[in-house]
Amino acid sequence: MSSALTDLFRYPIVQAPMAGGASCPKLAAAVSDAGALGFLAAGYKTPEAMYQEIKQLRGLTDRPFGVNLFMPQPLTADPAAVEVYKEQLAGEASWYDTPLGDPDSGADDAYEVKLAILLDDPVPVVSFTFGCPSRAVFDAFANAGTRTVVTVTSPAEAQAAQWAGADAVCVQGIEAGGHQGTHRDDPQSDCAGAGLGLLSLLSTVRETVQIPVIAAGGLMRGAQIAAVLAAGATAAQLGTAFLVCSESGAHALHKRAMTDPLFGRTELTRAFSGRPARGLVNRFMREHGPYAPAAYPQVHHLTSGLRKAAAKAGDPQGMALWAGQGHRLAREMSAGRLVEVLAAELDQAVAGVAQPRGGVVS
Repeated sequence: MSSALTDLFRYPIVQAPMAGGASCPKLAAAVSDAGALGFLAAGYKTPEAMYQEIKQLRGLTDRPFGVNLFMPQPLTADPAAVEVYKEQLAGEASWYDTPLGDPDSGADDAYEVKLAILLDDPVPVVSFTFGCPSRAVFDAFANAGTRTVVTVTSPAEAQAAQWAGADAVCVQGIEAGGHQGTHRDDPQSDCAGAGLGLLSLLSTVRETVQIPVIAAGGLMRGAQIAAVLAAGATAAQLGTAFLVCSESGAHALHKRAMTDPLFGRTELTRAFSGRPARGLVNRFMREHGPYAPAAYPQVHHLTSGLRKAAAKAGDPQGMALWAGQGHRLAREMSAGRLVEVLAAELDQAVAGVAQPRGGVVS
């Protein structure tokens, strides 16, 4: 399946599925047309909205693409802790003049309905985040001709994905922007230092599973892609690098913040969603991150309106500015041009490694 998966795209580059609007049909089409693998993010969308985006993407490109699904989440959050956090956010609701959302709006993200749509009208690739489907799901996609990928953050998760029947795993290092795709959220995790860096994680996963591995986490340059390929990955997945592209659906404030000196660093936080996610440190994260409970997607539903109101007000200090650790390396250009630049940098890095140092070796 390794060759079958990589045969779908010319360059070993995958555009990360970024939920929240960035991974729109226009971006995915531009990436796929340029020879990489574009992705749509179905998370937080209704099944109808997902279907319409797939339809729109098919109208923009005839190249292969992927769709990412969020796995249903167990109802393990402490209702009392969610209520306390809700009270803490009352001041934010007053400041932005918008009500807090209903924390009990649902934990399955309409997963079963989305599965049914994707099996009825198959797409080339489907990936899964926040868990691993059953073997029956993987078998159904295999019968439909769809390749499958599971996001993993540990060797154990990678092994579980292989056993269940996934075609590949996307290994996500701690450097990655946005949510950590752990299969289970440990309530004891303080977000300070959980998880492994990409190269260490990639090496351990490569010794654990035999299926292809896609590497993700802080990758912004072609030389970094060369490094993860040398470490055993079959492709590299980049999110933050594509977030600032002209075709990206990310908010303009979010795009500008990537290279704004005002936002100098990233941290993992539960402040916006209740799950560890890496973003640029801003006021909301500083004030609420230390108190946010392990309660996903309850906290996500609570703060959704606040984040939208902050964006509407032009206030990046109240937005979830998801970003990987390499965000300062972001380059504003079209997605197609970025793929070309990354591919050229990759070729240059590979050629540089192949050349002996210090002159001719006799």
